Amino acid sequence: MSEVFDCSDGNQLISAARAARQAIGRGELVVLPTDTVYGVAADAFSPDAVQRLLDAKGRGRTSPPPVLIPGIETAAALAAEIPEAVRELAEAFWPGPLTIVLPARPSLDWDLGETGGTVALRIPDHELALELLRETGPLAVSSANRTGEPAARSVARAREMLGGDVAVYLDAGELPGSGAASTIVDATRLAAEGAGLRVLREGALARDEIAAAVPQVTIDA
Repeated sequence: MSEVFDCSDGNQLISAARAARQAIGRGELVVLPTDTVYGVAADAFSPDAVQRLLDAKGRGRTSPPPVLIPGIETAAALAAEIPEAVRELAEAFWPGPLTIVLPARPSLDWDLGETGGTVALRIPDHELALELLRETGPLAVSSANRTGEPAARSVARAREMLGGDVAVYLDAGELPGSGAASTIVDATRLAAEGAGLRVLREGALARDEIAAAVPQVTIDA
């Protein structure tokens, strides 16, 4: 049976963090707030947990989840290379609603799905999510909804879609903002070839904002 914690209640925060950490350690799923929408999280280094996440969403292995991380030093441990322009983007927009796709380190012992040797990284601008990430390490996280449904901005909506597939729900209330997902940019060519960035999905950050942060780099639509 799922556990639901009201994270606006300070008395529940310690229990909520412990329950979420233990659930992740058991390979179970946790719904947590981010700066964009609620996400459903799994241990990025547990193939079974990642598959459980994909199954809960009704998504196949051709749509691997992004990985949320607590800081740029973790990105350096997961990506084969961090080009200078990516560091500039990270300085400008992390923590925040920008997901950056980079070549993954070949030595990583994980299976996120059919990634083509890449990893999509983001640092969320939400203290509760960051605290959990500091304790668990990288988490595979996708929006807390069934594929094809709008992303959840409340735990109540996430529970309607994911129900008992999730072990722990961290309820931080209705999330502010438009509910737009993070913007995704592909920096793999930048790392491998010195070419430009490609916007895969324009979300909470506009293409022009990204271009202004790295004016020396070509931005392809």
